[in-house]
Amino acid sequence: MVTQVPTPPSDRRRLAHRADDFLTRWGLRTDGPPLSGIAALVLPVTAADGSPAALKVQHLDEECAGEATALLTWAGDGAARLLAHDPATGTLLLERLDEHRPLSALPDTREAVDVLGGLLARLTAHPAPPGLRRLGDIAHGMSERLPRALRAEPDPATRRLLTDCAAALREVADEPGDRLLHWDLHYGNVLASARAPWLAIDPKPLAGDPGFELLPALANRYDASDTHRRFDALTAALGLDRERARAWTLARVLQNRLWQLEEGDAGRPRDDVRLAVGRALRAL
Repeated sequence: MVTQVPTPPSDRRRLAHRADDFLTRWGLRTDGPPLSGIAALVLPVTAADGSPAALKVQHLDEECAGEATALLTWAGDGAARLLAHDPATGTLLLERLDEHRPLSALPDTREAVDVLGGLLARLTAHPAPPGLRRLGDIAHGMSERLPRALRAEPDPATRRLLTDCAAALREVADEPGDRLLHWDLHYGNVLASARAPWLAIDPKPLAGDPGFELLPALANRYDASDTHRRFDALTAALGLDRERARAWTLARVLQNRLWQLEEGDAGRPRDDVRLAVGRALRAL
């Protein structure tokens, strides 16, 4: 999952003021309580034509800057439709989905994994449009940050795992891919819809290899006994080369640990499910 910092109260107030501005500007009226995410404010609204929608206000950063571009590219194919947007602020008017029915509430995790695999196959079938962040640049940056991270890593076993993850990254870094990636498609970022059984929300768009998409589906609702089956199901659904997908997933494990070490949030490494996924895939 992409690391995000919770929005402080002062920023939430600014988002609320911006939401009020766009309610007026776009002729919207609220018809339900606000939904506060980690880094955004979402309001259920009714548009001027009477149709339901969702107003999303957020602070622009490099992770969400391409959200409108990605949603326009997908044009509703596996993701919520974009109805309007303001490039200057990153404010979005979105197709209303059912926030009370996230995929994370589906009791059968195997069925949920299959849903994610089907959505990822549709989303990554689209070539990435120009202007998005590129996985090749991220991979290069991880390699540069690795030596400091290894010195900071407190656990010897995890240092060995990170070294192996870095070796896997080097095997694929020269071919980073050009597909449009969601980058954060876990079960909480999929909602039921009247238009389709399930649709993705909240992308953090990236141009790259679809193998880099798998870790959230493996680590979220974690089940150690199901890691290999999930990996097989996802690679099959996306038609991926298993070795390349394994390498990119290990690279994603490395990326997550780099974030933790740089933020001083190493925690208890043996309890981190993403590291556990990394160990399981290293053993394949």
